[in-house]
This record gives sequence, C-alpha cells and structure tokens, in this order.
Amino acid sequence: MTETDEAGAFPTGAAWPAEHRDPGTGVVDLRRVGANPDFWYPIALSKNVRRERAFAATFAGERIALFRGQSGTVYALEDRCAHRQVPLSMGVVEGETLRCCYHAWAYRGDGRISQIPYLSKGDGRPPRGVRGYPVREAYGLVFVFPGDPERAAAASLPDLPAFGSPRYRTMTYSRTVRCHYSFMHENLLDMNHQFLHRGVVGRLHPELLDSRTDERSVEARYLFSHAGGKRNRGAGLLAAEGIGGSDSRDVMTIRTEYPYQTLDLVPENAERPAFRLWVAYVPEDAEQRRCHTFGLLMIEKPRIPGALRLAWPLIRRFTERVFAEDRMAVEAEQRAWDEQGEDRNREVFSLILDVREVLRTNGVPIRPRAAACGAASVCTGQGRDPAAVPDTP
Repeated sequence: MTETDEAGAFPTGAAWPAEHRDPGTGVVDLRRVGANPDFWYPIALSKNVRRERAFAATFAGERIALFRGQSGTVYALEDRCAHRQVPLSMGVVEGETLRCCYHAWAYRGDGRISQIPYLSKGDGRPPRGVRGYPVREAYGLVFVFPGDPERAAAASLPDLPAFGSPRYRTMTYSRTVRCHYSFMHENLLDMNHQFLHRGVVGRLHPELLDSRTDERSVEARYLFSHAGGKRNRGAGLLAAEGIGGSDSRDVMTIRTEYPYQTLDLVPENAERPAFRLWVAYVPEDAEQRRCHTFGLLMIEKPRIPGALRLAWPLIRRFTERVFAEDRMAVEAEQRAWDEQGEDRNREVFSLILDVREVLRTNGVPIRPRAAACGAASVCTGQGRDPAAVPDTP
C-alpha cells in the first residue's frame, strides 16, 4: 500500500491517524490495526451452512448472511434486508434465493432483489438490493472476500497440499478467542512460552535455529528437545513418537504469511512432517478485540491401519488443553490492553518485533463505526451505494 485509496486502507507512516499511535514513541499501536479485508477469510464451517438454510456470520463487525441454495452453491450477502434492516440470516431459502422472514422480499445470491410480492405500479421505487460478497468453499470452510470485490479474482486461497492427501487426516478447529488477532500470531510464533504448557508436554527446550522475514511474512525454525517431566500421551501420538514418547528432537517451522499462519513439525530422521497446522484468526467484532480461530490440523497416518483413529480422542484432548492454556494467556494480554488503554508490552524477542511489523504494514486502521460504512468496522467503500447495484429486472 502506498497511499490512502477509496477502500479506506491507510499506509504506514504519516497517513495513520494520530489516535492509532503511541503518544510516547509515535509508533502505530498494533492492537488498533485491523485485518486487511482484501484477502479470503474463513467465516464458517461448510457443514454448518446446510442446504436450503441461512447462517449468520461476521467479519470485523460486519454481519454476513450465508445461505446454501438448492443447487448446493453457497452465497454471502450483507445481513440486512434493504427494506426494514431485519437480518437476512433469519430468512427462508427458496431455490437459489433468500427471502426475508418479515415481508418476504427475495434476494438473489449477488444481493439483487428478485421479488417484492406485494409491489404494485403505484408504490415507490424499491431499493436495488444489498451487498453480495465473493464466496468460495475449500478445505471444509466457507471463505468470503470482505474487501474490494474487484480484487477477489486475483487473490489466492491458501494452498494446503496435505489436506485431502491419503497420507494425512485432518482435525478441524473452530473457536472464538477474546483478543486481538495479533496476540494469536505472536503466541504461536514465539515458542519460548512452553513453560505455560509444562503440565502437558513436560519440560521442552526450544532453540531458535534461524528466521527470515519479508514484507508479508515471518518464518522461524526451532529445534525442540525434551528435557524431562511428564508428557501427555496425546503429545507423543501427535508427534509420531508412540505412547511412551521418546527422546528424539523435532524441528518445528512456524510461518506467518499474512493473514494466515502455519506450523510444521518434523521428527528427527523423518522424511515428512508428523503434522501440519494451518490457522486463520478472523476478527468478529468492530473493535477487533475478539477473533474466531479456524484451524486445520493435518496429522500423518502411521503405517498401522486404524492406529490414528484409535489415537484420535487422545490427540484431540491434548490439543484442546494446549489451546485452552494459550487462550487463557492471550485473553489476559487483551484484558491488560483494555485496562491500560494502550500497549505497554515491552517485547525483547526480535522475532516478535518482526511479526508485529508485518501485521502493521499489511493491516488497516480500525475505524469508528459510521453511518456511511453500514456495519463495517473497516469502511471499504465497496458495495455500500445502492446506486452501484444493477437495477432489479
């Protein structure tokens, strides 16, 4: 980004509003930086958007109605009827249209009104529709493009070759965490917090082997060794070490590639990762102090048929416990920010300073709600003008 554009995205530097900066240092407060809407974000599990049913989702305070038509195609509309502003997610799906539950106005998948049942020649000119979002399904998730729709075609969905591979089985996660999404990026990238998980993984010693960064990404490689203590059985099974565990050393590669994050763990002497994690942190509320975590944990199948199926409950229990401990920590960080009204974090780890810069330079300001922006916390200026919607036939 080089200059303020019609979509409302700001660059780094002087164009950022003063209220987004630390008054002492002048640095943009990362916790006031919003997720850039010009990417594909998952906002629902595919299984939750059932055929001929509507589903309510959100992105950064912007309410989105998803519905699956009779053909199986998923559509995404601004979640308000253009008539009385009643949520369209409360409506009824008929074929490939969504009908508002209040006065039965019907909408096509692109947001245009297809029918007003009682409209007569003497009635006033009706509105032309609501915003429709580009939407795709992949990896068991429903992705929407909440930014400039003209940029959607050029933007790529994440590439996950392990998903659907016969070598791997995928465990899916969908959880709300009450913190700014940046805390989640920092938590996963900074493996020096293993003391937090001492009750489930024992004493782990992470050694940073190397790291690299560019405008959109930060990658770190750690060497993990087990230094003692009791290890949860699910941890050993997930790392392909067997129920008893082992003293092998593992290489873990973690990468933030804006706006997503990945983690690969390769056990010592192994040819491929024992597991691969892909995760997205999608802001829910307008202030972006709450995010929804969508995760895909792709676990390598052992040579013994059915072994992973038997180990599945233990692995699930282990990962849920680790996630709960991480959530406790990042939500505590968010509470501190809320109470202090600013970011008093004093980070010393250069890797985290790097990822913060990546999140700042690729993000956009969290802007106050304004009538001109509807429900959007990051005013994109796209699809909000009814005149921009084609006439209803």
